[in-house]
Amino acid sequence: MYTTIQKWGNSQAIRLPKALLEEAKLKNNDKVEIRVENGNLVIIPVKKHQTLEERIAEYQGDYRCNEWDTGRPVGKEVW
Repeated sequence: MYTTIQKWGNSQAIRLPKALLEEAKLKNNDKVEIRVENGNLVIIPVKKHQTLEERIAEYQGDYRCNEWDTGRPVGKEVW
């Protein structure tokens, strides 16, 4: 796919087609990192914070919490 770099205010801009954004699973206002690698511009999605609902949706039900020993008290910890 080809596009053109165009003037946008005091900067330059590239319009990203909707199909490319959907394929990359990006949407409006998503944060991205832009860098140059070997003379190429690379756009990398910044990992976004997951909501509690998103985290729960990924839960597989195989985690079991256990108690663990943190050692003997060394100061004025409440016993």
